[in-house]
Amino acid sequence: MNHFLKNIVVLLLFTIIGCKATAQKFTTHAVKKGETLESIAKQYKVTPYNILNYNKEIKQGDDIKPNTILVIPVGAKVSEIKIDSVEDKPAPVINDKNPVPEEPIGFTNHRVRKRETLYGISQRYHITENDIKRYNLELYSSLLKKGMKLKIPKYRRVKPDENAINEEDFETYIVAPKETRWSIAHKYGITIDSMLVLNPDLSKTTNYLAIGQELIMPKPLGSTIEDQETQLYVSYTVPKGMGIFRLTQDYDVTAKEIMDLNPEIAEQGGLKEGMVIRIPERKTDPGEVNTDNFIFYEVKPKQTKFSLTRKLGISYKDLLELNPDLREGLKAGMVLKLPIDQTGDFEVRNSLVLDKFNLLDSINPINRPKLVFMFPFRLNRLNLNDKELVKETIDNRNYLKYSLGLYSGALVAVDSIAKLGISVDVKTYDNQQDQLKTKEILMREDLTGVSAIVGPLDLPSLKEVAVQASQYQVPVIAPIPANSDLSLGNVYFSYTADEVLRERMLKYVEEKVTEENLIIIADEKSKAAKEMILSRFPEAKILEVKEEEKNIGINREKLATLLSEEFENWVFVEAKNFKLISSVVSILNAFEDALLDPETSTEKVQVRMFTTNKNKAFDNDIISSTHLSNLRFTYPSVYREVGNNAFVEAYSKRFGDVPDRYAVRGFDVTYDLLLKLAYKNNLIDVSKIIGETEYTGNKFSYEKDLTSGFFNQSSYIMAIEDLRVVEIKD
Repeated sequence: MNHFLKNIVVLLLFTIIGCKATAQKFTTHAVKKGETLESIAKQYKVTPYNILNYNKEIKQGDDIKPNTILVIPVGAKVSEIKIDSVEDKPAPVINDKNPVPEEPIGFTNHRVRKRETLYGISQRYHITENDIKRYNLELYSSLLKKGMKLKIPKYRRVKPDENAINEEDFETYIVAPKETRWSIAHKYGITIDSMLVLNPDLSKTTNYLAIGQELIMPKPLGSTIEDQETQLYVSYTVPKGMGIFRLTQDYDVTAKEIMDLNPEIAEQGGLKEGMVIRIPERKTDPGEVNTDNFIFYEVKPKQTKFSLTRKLGISYKDLLELNPDLREGLKAGMVLKLPIDQTGDFEVRNSLVLDKFNLLDSINPINRPKLVFMFPFRLNRLNLNDKELVKETIDNRNYLKYSLGLYSGALVAVDSIAKLGISVDVKTYDNQQDQLKTKEILMREDLTGVSAIVGPLDLPSLKEVAVQASQYQVPVIAPIPANSDLSLGNVYFSYTADEVLRERMLKYVEEKVTEENLIIIADEKSKAAKEMILSRFPEAKILEVKEEEKNIGINREKLATLLSEEFENWVFVEAKNFKLISSVVSILNAFEDALLDPETSTEKVQVRMFTTNKNKAFDNDIISSTHLSNLRFTYPSVYREVGNNAFVEAYSKRFGDVPDRYAVRGFDVTYDLLLKLAYKNNLIDVSKIIGETEYTGNKFSYEKDLTSGFFNQSSYIMAIEDLRVVEIKD
């Protein structure tokens, strides 16, 4: 035990290496009709390659649609801007095409409000966006944020800006119920990146849209979304190896239609690589684009038609009918819509299709995550020389049992990730389950560059850490159950909430029930669970629970009248009183043992027991495991039972003991975190694209809540059969 404890509390302290980076400055450009990549590059004195590098959805040789928002890296033109230390004015940039900017007569201070945009602020003060950026240089490298203080120049008159966005080219769009960023981007034929540029107030860490929220979106040429006229044809550049037959299959047109629109094909002896031809465009009615009708997929770089259709499980012809813009070519960043019931090699979360890939095959050795562990060890209260007293303390104090279990499992995870070639910087603190101690630690610790913080376990300290870490955009992982009243987007609740578990159980029963006889037994504290079950199964029968001052139980005779001999009886037991649970389990088991048909010796009554919330009361020692096994007790669970695997072996080798469920959880939470950070050292970004992950005894699928952090949605359906706890596969 002494060796075990000393191993666990070793702190892995590494030197934090600071680094400096020079920020690149940017501006934006709304493409006008007739402009090309080359003309825009010449206008801003950059190369076409510079623009392509920051606008991945555009490819070399593509025609750029009017109203596309481009991010332009500003080179020497911006670097020449200087701040006069006395008058705080930028020196003008003089060249042939850019006259000297008008000098302001003074400045007004403006504090950015929620949902304000740079465009809106420029209109309010009757100046251009470039005028604002000229005196607020940070806007060249970062987007507008709430609370930012801006210097607004005052002019005697306002000079027109040729590059300012024309208000007539854009419209205000009101977000409707069940619409998502992807459905709206698809509706307007732009990328998510372009939407973010037009609406810089949109969050970069969540995909949340509020019903009624106003967005600035580009108007389709010559029309609105509702009355846009159908184009007769689209331009198409013939790639290498393309033939007439394949073209007719891909675009659902006939060879005659292609030849009639493009007589040069016959004149030149067939299709030639690089030839620009016209392809008839079909008018299709996509219907209302929202999450009731479609799911959405964002095209990744280097994807081909073949790889895309194979992943999505849909033919290119069908994909083209739903997404006519594909006729102009497959481009990274495009948002494609798919039928709501489409299945393939993917997972769907919040109507967005996520790619499935193996994190073990995707780690990047150059990433070096920095973790901070903060658990209440209270080592100052332990005498490691008194083994018996230490053992007694661990057995009797849950906070220490949880902390040592979680941390010992986490250390094995750090060892495991190191074997994959990933170095991890780790700092460990004993916050002593005290908010003041936690504040003291945070005052000393520099959170700059920290990848994530695991813990603390008590809610006041967790809130304190979450608030401080949010200033540095550092994720905080809650490894055990925690209340979800933290209105901060950087908290990851790794322990699946009771409401999610209950919904999983009800959905499972809903999918499996046929002619079974459903009965609900619930105490007063579980009234909400009873009502939820009834809402899903209104035909279920209710057995009242007698709750007196000292006694609690059910009427055995009344239960007998509710049981069916014809169909199997599925009994929901919803209670937080172990005495009631024990009594109900015994009575249900007795019905199975006693009610036998004397002629056939078969059961006249079949009973199976369920619960939507397996709380601590179900684990009381007076409840018979044999009876639960006879009743095939079925329940939702955050974790599954662990067999003998590589983790168990590694843990036993290091600590000389078998891991408990807290050690298993500590390993799974930390290993999942480290694998994601090894793929991309930004957990918030990774959470947007990674689907469900599963390890030794836990699995994780984080979804962003509208007003709070990320919540794990994964769970298991478990049952006790033949005195063993087994997982039930859907």
